Amino acid sequence: MTTYVVVGAGLAGAATAWELARRGHGVTLVERTTPANEHGSSHGSARIFRYGYPDPFWTGLVVQARDAWDELEALAGQRLITPTGSLDHGADRRPDHLATVMAGAGVEHELMSAAAAAERWPGIAFDSDVLWHPGAGVIDAESSVLAMARLAAEAGATVLTDWPVAQVVPDGRGLRVVSEAGAELRADHVVVSAGGWLPDLLPTLPEALVRRVPRLEVRKEQAYHFPYVDDASGLPVDGWPTFIHKIPEIQVYGLPGGRDAGFRGQKVAEYNGGPAIPSAAHSDGRIDPANRERVVAYVRQHLPGLVPEPYAETTCLFTNTPDENFVIDGVAGITILSPCSGHGAKFAPLLGRLAADAATGAAAVPPAFRLAGVAA
Repeated sequence: MTTYVVVGAGLAGAATAWELARRGHGVTLVERTTPANEHGSSHGSARIFRYGYPDPFWTGLVVQARDAWDELEALAGQRLITPTGSLDHGADRRPDHLATVMAGAGVEHELMSAAAAAERWPGIAFDSDVLWHPGAGVIDAESSVLAMARLAAEAGATVLTDWPVAQVVPDGRGLRVVSEAGAELRADHVVVSAGGWLPDLLPTLPEALVRRVPRLEVRKEQAYHFPYVDDASGLPVDGWPTFIHKIPEIQVYGLPGGRDAGFRGQKVAEYNGGPAIPSAAHSDGRIDPANRERVVAYVRQHLPGLVPEPYAETTCLFTNTPDENFVIDGVAGITILSPCSGHGAKFAPLLGRLAADAATGAAAVPPAFRLAGVAA
């Protein structure tokens, strides 16, 4: 039996471990602290699931990912994506083009004027055409990780927590995965899905693999939760959609905040608005006051259905390549799985399948995933 070690129990890593285990392989999933912990990119209960991509390939891939999510929800026995629908607007978002792409993929959508959108969503200010697609929603990231880790364990995988990896070493008989405490695991193949911790781990991997990985940029994303004003928005607190608004001045996304924000506000953030840091190890969890001011000013101008005073705020990590693509690639028995954190959540169960294909050689990974991938 071929044995695998999967490094990193975030969304992508947990999905890969589950997929490998249910294919009958021996799998050990290792996590430096606990699955879906706050020091990575997969914590919390609110990530956007959406179909809006300018390239038809990626919208079609979301359609496939939705099928994978449906299977996961059925096997886990719980809802992991809450339907909310989503709005795309702003000159730089090109909702008319997104509508054409969705039509080609068979995704339900509606393109409407700013006036029509304002009548339906009075808590949001619009200044151009708006695209609505009702199939979007909010992913419960933490519950999804825990569900996939549980399913992996039920399929025979071992899940090790508090097991930070120091290096992966080829030794002629396979691979040794060594923890910071000196513990060792042996495997025929290793899948590294370490997210924002990957820059620290890369120097310990074989040079032939490191040369294939593009430069990684880890950013400290900052998000704020703003309370709903029912009398201003005209919407119940469970009636807000997710949205992406791109204008020359700022790019912003928002979504219902989920249980970790008490279900009483909208989570709003400036896309890639935080500072670049060397790796997750350098994240201090602090909010930049200037970023807070920019987002509050945005809410005041564009979201009249929210009180422009955040009642909660948080940081998380985005790990991006220079062109915001993600990578499934590898050599010498080691596969790198590095989703762009700003986009990877929605693809998680599908990424697990693709990474398992790459690691086992069961099927060719689409060329777009080999040092190329998702564009915003």
